[in-house]
Amino acid sequence: MGVVDRLKAIGPGALVAAAFVGPGTVTTASVIGAEYAYLLVWTIAFSILATIVLQEMSARLGLISKEGLGEAFRGEFSNPIAKGVTVALVVSAIGIGTAAFQTGNIVGGAAGLATITGVSENIWGPLIGLVAAALLWSGSYKLIERVFIGLVVIMGLAFVLNAIIVRPDVTALGGGLVPTVPEGSAYLIAGLVGTTVVGYNLFLHASTVQERWSGPDDLAECRTDTIGMIIVGGLITTSIVVTAAAVFPEGTQIADVGEMADQLEPVFGGYALTFFAIGLFAAGFTSAMSAPLAGAYATAGALGWERDLKSTRFRAIWMTILGVGIVFSALDYNPVEVIVFAQVANGLLLPILAVFLIYAMNNDDLLGEHTNTTLQNVLGGFITLVVVGIGLQTLYDVVVVGDGLEVLFGFLPF
Repeated sequence: MGVVDRLKAIGPGALVAAAFVGPGTVTTASVIGAEYAYLLVWTIAFSILATIVLQEMSARLGLISKEGLGEAFRGEFSNPIAKGVTVALVVSAIGIGTAAFQTGNIVGGAAGLATITGVSENIWGPLIGLVAAALLWSGSYKLIERVFIGLVVIMGLAFVLNAIIVRPDVTALGGGLVPTVPEGSAYLIAGLVGTTVVGYNLFLHASTVQERWSGPDDLAECRTDTIGMIIVGGLITTSIVVTAAAVFPEGTQIADVGEMADQLEPVFGGYALTFFAIGLFAAGFTSAMSAPLAGAYATAGALGWERDLKSTRFRAIWMTILGVGIVFSALDYNPVEVIVFAQVANGLLLPILAVFLIYAMNNDDLLGEHTNTTLQNVLGGFITLVVVGIGLQTLYDVVVVGDGLEVLFGFLPF
């Protein structure tokens, strides 16, 4: 496949990359770079590997079986109680979870525009939500995909150019690939993994590949798109860490992303500040579109509804999720309690999704010759165990010990 053909293959993978490089990722990566310099770069490498492995499985499942992950969930359980519990778990963790995080997505994008224009975030927030609603209402997958691809390019240019401007220490950056867990960094590690390996992206990917490609013959092109665009997302995240590490002395604690953007201005003038703000806007806007879309795919599939971009019930789901973000962004409301629920629910759901995904990917009746290889099963199992460990440790620290809420939520961009 030539370079031009590879560029033409870009599609649903851009949606996945745009979905996980949102304001949460920008914020967490900024804080990591400022506090620990390059020491936690290995976390990005692990997160990207995990995302590639799980998203490739999800995309392959959707492309070969012609089912979304929600439908596959329903099909594996004949017991009505088990099916009911599964549906409730998916709807609560994915549907409500995406609604909870939608405020952060919209306000994050608005913060970028506010930095450039000086106009209040409370004005930009609802406008971003309405533009996202118009694009989703169009029901045109090709249009939505092109918007995402364009915004991923904008994010990439903005953040990567910032990283180039600061001239990072390449040797130290390479040393950050060696796993280490500095004291006090566990929450940030969990946060970065949690904002990269996103459960609802598995639902989004399994459904959107069916909009783009027709079947097994397109599997190689689908893999190229998945792996390539997720790596691009990883480079963007790494660029944010690099920028923060170069600008701030190691150990610096920043309150929010806006503070970091302000700190860049006296060092590089208005250019770096503008690039960073544009990247933050692109990150927020893409996530503001992808979260409602993913929530709609997941909820509709779990409930057995039609997964049609133009169907009334599908639109009702994403409109509800998007509406939550628009209202809260206009009111400057901080729904911390709902976000805590969403974070815990999604953290508990991801390992379950991973286990089910690996199980489904070994189903000959569902996938025929396209079942998992031994290597894919081993990688998937390892990733699941790591995610379970991170989730249990974070849950223990928050619920049992009672620490960590400020660390987890104190630097959210709203």
